[in-house]
Parts: sequence; C-alpha cells; structure tokens
Amino acid sequence: MLPNAFINQSTQPRDEELAAALGPAKATWDKLVAGLVQDGELDGQEWKTYSLKYGWSLRLMRKKRNIIYLSPCPGSFGVMFILGDRAMTAVRARKWPQKMQKIIAEAPKYPEGTGIRIERVGLRDVPMIRKLAGIKLQH
Repeated sequence: MLPNAFINQSTQPRDEELAAALGPAKATWDKLVAGLVQDGELDGQEWKTYSLKYGWSLRLMRKKRNIIYLSPCPGSFGVMFILGDRAMTAVRARKWPQKMQKIIAEAPKYPEGTGIRIERVGLRDVPMIRKLAGIKLQH
C-alpha cells in the first residue's frame, strides 16, 4: 500500500497542498471526482482521518452513504470501495480488464463488506472506477 501524502498532518489538506502532493496526478483526481459527482449524483465530500499515522482521505457520499474513498499519495492516489454482497455479485458478473480481475479476486472481506482497492490510479482507470461507483450506488 502506498503511503498517504498527509501522514502526521493535523488539519485537512487544502487544495494547494493536495495539488503539490499529487503533482501531475491532480488532473486525474479532478477528472475522477467530477465524473463521479456527475454520474452518481453525489452530494457530499468530506476529508477524514482516523489517525494521524494514516493520513487523510476524501470520502465521497450520496445522502451520507459512503460511496468511495480517495487517498492522496506522493505523486499519485488510490481509491477504495467497501462493497456489500449484492454489489460484489454484480461486480463479479461483469467483464473487467485483467488488472481489475486480480484486484477483485484478492479483495479482503471485512464485516462491513469487501474492500476493493486500486492504487496508483491513472487516466485509464477512471472509467473502471466510475463503473464500480455505479454498481455501489445501485446496490
């Protein structure tokens, strides 16, 4: 797992700090967030940290329901979904690129659902992430 860019930072990142941490990946971050908001009618964004040693992540929500977490890392970022059983059934029923098939097969199971984590998100990953968000929103 990539280290979070905001470990030991006591305040949520400002946009200029996020841009400095992500570097060129900031354009992909912005495209992904804008697309997710447009696709899923997401109405909330909240920076969260569970501990200073883990850093900060941006949580995108619809009606206070967590849809996706974005975790900024130096020069890149990762995303994470927690999907319930119905959503995972729908995910497994779709045809995915090889990279995503591996992620799905190795996804850890938690009491609240299955954790789908994509690290080092690039522009080619954006459509796949938007599809996953759509499945999460439907289930």
